[in-house]
Amino acid sequence: MTRCKATITRKTMLYKSGVEYGDYTMNHVQGCSHGCLYPCYAYLMAKRFGKVDGYSDWCEPRLVENTLELLEKELPRLRRKIKSVQLCFTTDPFMYGYEDVRDMSLAAIARLNAECIPCVVLTKGILPEELAGTFEKNIFGITIVSLDEGYREAYEPGAAPYELRIGALKRLHEAGFSTWVSMEPYPTPNIHDQNIEDVLDAVSFVNKIIFGRTNYNKTVSAYPGCKAWYNNAAKTVMRYCQENGIDFLIKKGTMTEDKA
Repeated sequence: MTRCKATITRKTMLYKSGVEYGDYTMNHVQGCSHGCLYPCYAYLMAKRFGKVDGYSDWCEPRLVENTLELLEKELPRLRRKIKSVQLCFTTDPFMYGYEDVRDMSLAAIARLNAECIPCVVLTKGILPEELAGTFEKNIFGITIVSLDEGYREAYEPGAAPYELRIGALKRLHEAGFSTWVSMEPYPTPNIHDQNIEDVLDAVSFVNKIIFGRTNYNKTVSAYPGCKAWYNNAAKTVMRYCQENGIDFLIKKGTMTEDKA
């Protein structure tokens, strides 16, 4: 295990999400050691607005040291408005190998749960066993876009191996929690050729699957018939979920009318 080399402070923590499947969210780390090269939208925005100097700076996460103090300050005002809090949209709450990020995330979840606020968690790390003792309405998820470790090493170099992610999620599912998978950003065959049903089979135990295309990538847009390919891939996900009793959401912009 390692720790963040630096910390920062912030003035606010909880905010209303603009994401189609989210309510409130919090991001208690700046940067992410997973260093995803899809490219990562969170990194692109952080670089654009001068929060980080570049990719190597982004990959050196900074823990927000006053996270719990901000929650104490904001919860009395917001708790009646909040239906759920997502951890996280611009970083990872269980960053692979980072003990202090893990501990802060667990503490934040505990504080939110104390107000009977459910947490919706998404990670490319490993969901810790301690989560099994948390509020029964919490929802736990992982991102999975492949089962090939070669792909992970190329595009998610600092993230946890797929098998470990899936295993931790399955344990929480078996403990009675609602679980989900984000299959986003899903690669076109010219980036990585794979059978989408193999990925679906590996996570068929979950309650919900969210599927989305890869954006901000010229290689994807250069793939012949990429729009039609994503339409067909999304239909495969929809059909699979319907046949297996799994809820699903196809992200906006993944399916299009244009079949070119």
